[in-house]
Formats: sequence, structure tokens, C-alpha cells
Amino acid sequence: MRTLLRKFLPDHEKIRANRWLALFGNTLLHPRLWHINRHSTAGAIAVGLFCGLIPGPLQMLGAAIACIVLRVNLPLALVTTLYTNPLTIVPLYFAAYELGRLVIPASGNFIAPPDFDLANFSQWAQAILAWSGGLGKPLALGVLMLASLLAALGYFSTRMIYRWYLVRAWHHRSARRG
Repeated sequence: MRTLLRKFLPDHEKIRANRWLALFGNTLLHPRLWHINRHSTAGAIAVGLFCGLIPGPLQMLGAAIACIVLRVNLPLALVTTLYTNPLTIVPLYFAAYELGRLVIPASGNFIAPPDFDLANFSQWAQAILAWSGGLGKPLALGVLMLASLLAALGYFSTRMIYRWYLVRAWHHRSARRG
């Protein structure tokens, strides 16, 4: 598996030669951002799962910054943020809202968003802003709680899978020798 992943990762010279990435120079060339081991993999999965719930196009930017700060595998974290997409983001945010409501009780139940109306787009935009503002604190806290929960689950399950794989490989080597 490691060899397969390495085949798709860019090498340092390609990164150094890229004119857009040259601005970041040695920061992006730090070896721990590109190595695949149990520490950087588990950390990258956690970062990707946490940053995947950041709204909009800032997910990958947030993941990249976190990877640089925490020195975990950058490509794996960026790919992991893709678990949120147009099909999964609504159920995830709904779950986050409900999780936030457990801690901060909101007034009433979840109200469906206003129907899209192209003819009265400005009125619809104002209605959608008022609707999302009404979700407020429970949604914000719920997103933070869900992101933290997913990151912790991802980190520890990745560590457990790595541990299981290493113990299994050790037993296979031991059986071949003896």
C-alpha cells in the first residue's frame, strides 16, 4: 500500500520547480509532510476529518496549514477532506446541529430552509441568511464537536489499524522463520 501511495505523490523536485509553490520553499519540502508512517498518517487523517467540516472552499487551505503546523502527511490530509461533498454535507451539518442542540438547547425544532426562488433571488438570499443565522450557536458548537469527534475517531482507528497490520506482519515473519 505504501508503494502505491508513493507512486502518486509528487517528488521534491517537482514541488521545488513549481512556480506557484516555490514561494513556500522549504516549508512545503519538509520531509514529514510527505512521509507515510503511522504517526503522519494518523495525524493526517485526523486533520483531514477535522478540516473537512470547515465551510466552503477553505477546507483544503485549513488542512494544509494544519499539516504544516503539525508536520503530518499533507497529501493524505487534503484527500481526506473530500469526505464532505454536496451529498454528505447536509446530513453532516444536520447531525452537527442536533449535536449542538444537546449542549445548547435551541428554541423549537429544526426548520427547513426556504425554497429556492430564482425569480425573487434577493428575497430568497435574505431569507436563507436569516434561516442560517437562526441556527447559530447550536450549529457552530455542533460542527466543532462533530469535527473533534471525527478527528479523534480517525486518529485512533488509524493507529489501531497500523498496529494490527504491524503485529500481523511480525507474526507472519516469525512463522516463516520458525
